[in-house]
Amino acid sequence: MTAATATLYKFAGWIVTIVTPFALILTAVRILLTPVWVQIEYRMPRFPEDPYGFTLEERLKWSLVSLEYLLNDEGIDFLQGQRFDDNAPIYDERELQHMEDVKGVVQGTLAVWWSSLAFLLVTGLLSKWGGWGSIFKTGLLRGGWATIGIVGAVLVFVVLAFGVFFVYFHQVFFDAGTWTFSFADTLIRLFPMRFWQDAFLWIGVLTILESLWLISLARS
Repeated sequence: MTAATATLYKFAGWIVTIVTPFALILTAVRILLTPVWVQIEYRMPRFPEDPYGFTLEERLKWSLVSLEYLLNDEGIDFLQGQRFDDNAPIYDERELQHMEDVKGVVQGTLAVWWSSLAFLLVTGLLSKWGGWGSIFKTGLLRGGWATIGIVGAVLVFVVLAFGVFFVYFHQVFFDAGTWTFSFADTLIRLFPMRFWQDAFLWIGVLTILESLWLISLARS
C-alpha cells in the first residue's frame, strides 16, 4: 500500500465518521415516521386530551392522513381535499402552508438518510474488497461515539428546556411567522407540545441504542 493510498483510506475513514451520525439519527427519525409510533404516542399515559373535542379516533385518523401526505408524492391538494364531517377543511391556509414546508423538510431529510445509508454500505463493501476494513470499522466506531455525544447533549437540552429547543429548531428549518398557531388550530390539537417532546426523546433513545449496537459491531 502506497503512502497516497493509505492517506486516501484514512480520509475515507473520517468521512465515514462524519456520515455515521446522520445515518443513525435519521434512522430513528424514519422509525417515528410510521403509523405504529403515532398510535403508540396517542395512547401514552397522561397524553393531553384535546380541549376542543377531538376523540382519540379522530386524532388518529387525521394525524395519519397528515403523515401519509408527508411521505407520499402528492401535492398540497392532497390535504386541501380533506374534510371534517361538517365539510369544513381540516387545515386552514396557514396550516396548509406549514404542512407544505414540513413536507419539504421531511423529504429532504429522507434523501439525506438514504444517501448516508448508501454511502456506508458502498464504502463498507469497498473497504472489505480493498483490504482496509479495519479503517472503515474505526470510522464507524468514532461515528458511533460521536453520535452518542451529540444526542446526549441534545437530550439534556430537551429535558431541561424543551420550549427553547423547540423554538430554535423551528427557527433553523422554517421562516419566521410561518410555524406559530392558535391552540384551537387543528395542527396544535393533533400535535400538541407533548407529542413533539416525546418524539425528540424517542429519537434520542433509539439513536443511542443504534449507536451502542454499531460500536459493538465495529469492535467485533
